[in-house]
This record gives sequence, C-alpha cells and structure tokens, in this order.
Amino acid sequence: MASNIKYFIGNWKMFGIPSSFKILDKINSYFQKDKKNNKKYKIIIAPPLTLLQDFSTRCKKKKILISAQNCYDKDNFGAHTGSVSPFMIKKIGVNYVIIGHSENRASGETDKIIMNKISFAIKNNFTVIFCIGENKEEKRKKKTLNVLKKQILIGLKKNKSDLKKIIIAYEPVWSIGTGKIPSPQELQNNAFNLKKFIRKKFKLKHNPKLLYGGSVDKNSICDFKPIKELDGFLIGGASKSSKNFIDIIKNFYK
Repeated sequence: MASNIKYFIGNWKMFGIPSSFKILDKINSYFQKDKKNNKKYKIIIAPPLTLLQDFSTRCKKKKILISAQNCYDKDNFGAHTGSVSPFMIKKIGVNYVIIGHSENRASGETDKIIMNKISFAIKNNFTVIFCIGENKEEKRKKKTLNVLKKQILIGLKKNKSDLKKIIIAYEPVWSIGTGKIPSPQELQNNAFNLKKFIRKKFKLKHNPKLLYGGSVDKNSICDFKPIKELDGFLIGGASKSSKNFIDIIKNFYK
C-alpha cells in the first residue's frame, strides 16, 4: 500500500526566470486555502539551477519544498567545469534532488554514475527522487520489470541502508511528453511488483515510496487516483502552469 502522505513534485526542466516565482506564489496560496486536504500531501518544485538559491530562500516561509533537478557524481569541490556537487547544493538550503531522469540517461548518464550521485546525495542528507523507467522497445519485448529491477539494484547498490531517504519515481520513457500512459491495471501491477521486489531484496520492514511520472495532467490524474500503491506523482510540463498544477491536485482529491 501507499503511504498516507502524497507527493506532487513539479519538474520544471529547462524553464523559468526569477519572475516565475509568481507561479509558486499561486500554488502556495491554493495550498494554504485547501484546509480540507493540505495535510494529506506535500508539494515539491524542481526549478532550474539558476533559480535554486533564490527559490529556496523565498520558500522558507511557504509550504512549498524545493528540489534540485540533478547533481554531479563527485562530492565537495573539484576541477569539474560546469558541474555542481551535492555538497554545494545542500549549502543553499535545498533538501531534495532528482537523480536518474530519463532525459539525463539519454545524454549518457549510466546506472553507475547514477549510483554514485545517489551515494553522495545521501551522504549530504538529501532525500533523493530516483527515476527509473523502460523505453518503448523494452516495453514491447515485455522486459519492463527486468529493466526496472536492474536500474534499482545498481542505483541503490551503495545505499542499501538509507532507503528511507529514497523516493522511487517510475517514469516510462515512452510516456514522457507523449500523452501516452500505462493502463491503470498495468500501472497497478508494475507498482505492486516493484514495491514487493524492493521490500524483499532490501529486507525492508516499511513500504518504499513510489511515484508515477509520465504525461501526468489534470485529466490523466483521474486514471491514477484509484491506484493504491502510488505515493504521488512527478509532473513535468503541467507543473509550469500554476493553474494546471493546482487542477491536478484538485482532481485527485475531488
């Protein structure tokens, strides 16, 4: 089963300028007014690196949490032009980080690199949003669970004792930005089997947290609502609009 608290995480990707904070203001205003449900969920927004410190500082008195979209696979400082370590991100007050997103995997990020990123993020006391997912060809060949299990085993190889700091985000690569989504039954089965596998493999007494991401919007959220194994959602394009993001939350709880 899922936990009582749901996560609505907005991944802005390469979007946003300082004035985009007004989007967070509107989301926060809705959260404050949603007295009926706002103790049931957390809102996390992952803006681009250029906005992390500003948004982190400005959200200290708000109910919205801030996440980084990625980090480097080395810690502290070093000769790595253009890279930012978990240590550096932590120092600006950010406590969450997305690691393993399919767009970064497609750019050459391997399971081993992801494993090291997670390890250093955990060392710096982050909560990691660890993305996994199969591509269209792997789905066609019915290799989905094998692919996901492999990504989990390698990604968490160095982090077996810190799984309470890990949130798994299942994002089928073929679904991201396409409008195509798994059937409710398919997603229910995958979520159930993933949680069962993680509990058994890592000898957990608690249920791991599992999110779904991939073409999540105000309409598709209605299909996902009955799936009890899900602890929330990683939302891409729809999170860049306060109205669309709020509508997702509204439709989930109506």
